[in-house]
Amino acid sequence: MYRVCFVCTGNICRSPMAEAVFRAHVAEAGIDALVEVDSAGTGGWHEGDGADPRTVSVLEAAGYEQDHRARQFRASWFDRLDLVIALDAGHLRDLRALAPTAHDAAKVRLLRSYDPAPAAETDVPDPYYGSLDGFEECLELVEAASPGLLDAVREAVKEPTP
Repeated sequence: MYRVCFVCTGNICRSPMAEAVFRAHVAEAGIDALVEVDSAGTGGWHEGDGADPRTVSVLEAAGYEQDHRARQFRASWFDRLDLVIALDAGHLRDLRALAPTAHDAAKVRLLRSYDPAPAAETDVPDPYYGSLDGFEECLELVEAASPGLLDAVREAVKEPTP
């Protein structure tokens, strides 16, 4: 089983959105028996909470399913994860600092690094303190990067491209 974990700050906005979108891509590609997708936050403020209602609303409007409970990322998880996807540069830095080994630190990548369109900005901005528009923008950025990430994961699990 190849394991991917998306990580943002509180695990109620960006990472559960990325988890839901990527899980749908994995299922559509027919590799859901080979790939496990989850998410977590760098902090534990929202542990046990569901996703932000605006995240749920944007996901449902776009046809994505989600059933989420927030969790805090733990350094011990690196052992069982193959890829840790940070939603912004702050998360990337924090996760690499948390990694027990250089090998574990190398598992941490920025989500937007998989987006084929070159962008000056590499972060998925935190929509929490803004309007619904920020959540919709977040979904667009996640969707733009998901096919590239899927290609990388498919290659890692050695599945032929259709």
